[in-house]
Amino acid sequence: MFHTFGPILLQLVLAVGFAVGIVALTAVIGPRKINPVKNDAYECGVDYISDARGMFHIRFYLVAVLFILFDVEAIFIIPWATSLHSFKSVGLSVFIYLEMVVFMAVLIAGYIYVLKKGALKWE
Repeated sequence: MFHTFGPILLQLVLAVGFAVGIVALTAVIGPRKINPVKNDAYECGVDYISDARGMFHIRFYLVAVLFILFDVEAIFIIPWATSLHSFKSVGLSVFIYLEMVVFMAVLIAGYIYVLKKGALKWE
């Protein structure tokens, strides 16, 4: 049992030990200069001016949802492309290919609808 899982266990112990050791070492020998500027919130070099829980425009959420939708649909294309060859040996390659054509047609129709509605325009 140790023969098979020993290297994995050794690597895990070394990785965790290295991470804990580095954090402990910086806590022990690191400089401790506390001032208000260092303790202030930092966001891309821009000073904050108000509460972070501000209102966002609905287009931001719409673009985010559309990105996730098209991303998930693109993920479905990869297994289809890799398994198309195995369907060819069974004689279903034409059916599977036409099924993907219908899927892509619906995807493109949705994309054209989104473009016509102007959901991706930032003004």
